[in-house]
Amino acid sequence: QVQLVESGGGLVQAGGSLRLSCAASGRTFRNYAMGWFRQAPGKEREFVAAISWSGGATDYADSVKGRFTTSRDNAKNTLYLQMNSLKPEDTAVYYCAADSHSGYPRNDRSYDTWGQGTQVTVAS
Repeated sequence: QVQLVESGGGLVQAGGSLRLSCAASGRTFRNYAMGWFRQAPGKEREFVAAISWSGGATDYADSVKGRFTTSRDNAKNTLYLQMNSLKPEDTAVYYCAADSHSGYPRNDRSYDTWGQGTQVTVAS
């Protein structure tokens, strides 16, 4: 199966931007739909964004729509999450995940493989 490693997290002021990356290795990256999820302290993991294997279709949680953009470069085996206009409530550990089945679901149980996560902290 594919292995995933996130990077790009950090501390940013409210209104700022960050770009997360998720580097994939192992199996063929383009065979997988990909998702982004996040988990804040004391809260359940929640869906953030998803993208189809080709990159031609995306889906976003209402809370990030218009501020976050996910994309992928299958030639570089990398998934991205561009986060703009960040808010303190975006503070969480962000995870990328791979789904070997069809579609690009919001349900985290559909995803086969997870990265280790990267911390994003937005200061007010």
